[in-house]
Amino acid sequence: MNELLDSLNSLFYAGGTVMWVIALATLLMWALILERYWFMLRQLPRLRERYLSSWRQRPPMDPPVRGRVKDSLLNRFEASTNQSVESISMLTAVLPLLGLLGTVTGMIKIFEIMTVYGTGNVRGMAEGISEALITTMAGLVTALSGVYFASHLQGKVEHERTRLSNLFEQPDTGDA
Repeated sequence: MNELLDSLNSLFYAGGTVMWVIALATLLMWALILERYWFMLRQLPRLRERYLSSWRQRPPMDPPVRGRVKDSLLNRFEASTNQSVESISMLTAVLPLLGLLGTVTGMIKIFEIMTVYGTGNVRGMAEGISEALITTMAGLVTALSGVYFASHLQGKVEHERTRLSNLFEQPDTGDA
């Protein structure tokens, strides 16, 4: 366990300040991913039933009005189901940019060392290169981990919207 903590400590030290920002963004992204899966597992069935009940309790309407009411209910359902998925997608787009920011700060360190010491301070230059590469890798790897889940969650939202739309069209049998 101490070896793992030492490895993480050296990784964050080598990655510089930007590495901490990437870590925070990654933690936020994963908290949102876990929250959405928890929502899909535990709260979505009750939400679906609530919308289905609202649809079945509506008074008779003309077909055009009925279609607008159905679309309105489906849009509200999708908005509440899709709540954090857009934030997850946004974080997966921002993480590689944060990695690029780390690349730029690492390169600036290299140029500063070269300005002061010339090319004679190899250790200082290696620290800048290390920061540049580590933050780039961290930004890309964490973004890739989120891309799959953002896409999967978006697909689940679309599937649930279609499912609810189909349930709206079924006659009320007392069990859904």
